[in-house]
Amino acid sequence: MAKNVKLILREAVPSLGEQGEVVAVKPGYARNYLIPRGFASEATAANMKALEEEKKRGEARAKRDYLEARRRASQVEGISLTFHANAGEEGKLFGSITTADIADRLNSEQKLDYAIDRRQIELEEPIKALGVYTVPIRLHGDVKPEIKVWVVKGDA
Repeated sequence: MAKNVKLILREAVPSLGEQGEVVAVKPGYARNYLIPRGFASEATAANMKALEEEKKRGEARAKRDYLEARRRASQVEGISLTFHANAGEEGKLFGSITTADIADRLNSEQKLDYAIDRRQIELEEPIKALGVYTVPIRLHGDVKPEIKVWVVKGDA
C-alpha cells in the first residue's frame, strides 16, 4: 500500500484544502493531478520555509493596508455633502444622486490626499428623494467610515 505524500497547496482545491495548507494525499493524485496542474508543490524543507516567508509578507501587507485604510477613514469620517436638486411636490427628485455624483463631489470639494472611487461608495440604489442619508464608504474589509449626504430642494 502506497504511503501518502505531503504537499503544499498553491491554490484552494475543493474538498482538499485552502491555499498555503499542507495536506497529505495519495502519490498518484499528487503526481498525476495536483503537481502537473500547478495546484500544489512538494512539502520540502525549502518550500516550507518559502511558505512561511510568504505568510509573513502577507500578514505585514495586510496590517499595512489596514492601517492605511484607518488613516484614510479619519479624513472621511464626519464629512457632510449637500446636493441641491430639483424635486416634485412630494419630495421625489427629477433624476437621482448616484455613487458617481457622490465620488465626484468628495474628490473635488474635500481636501483628501487620495481619490475615492465610485465603487467604494456603498449605496444600494441611487437617491431619488429629498432627505438626509448615511452613506458608508468601503476603504478596507474592516474599515467603512460613513458620510452624511443631504439632498435639499433647489436648483440642480
